[in-house]
Amino acid sequence: MTPTLMPSETATPAAGERCDRCSAAAKVRAVLPGGGDLVFCQHHANRYRESLEKVAVSMETDDE
Repeated sequence: MTPTLMPSETATPAAGERCDRCSAAAKVRAVLPGGGDLVFCQHHANRYRESLEKVAVSMETDDE
């Protein structure tokens, strides 16, 4: 079975969402061209920002 990427329903990470790399609280959502998304803590968003900006349709930050 091929995995299907679902479009994100919220622009910013919802409360309780966890970083896709380390399971810390998600602060940044990168929406991908195919409709899927990735969420990252601020540390990993900063670390991968340059690469994400090349492929992401948009990047939304949770400004708490």
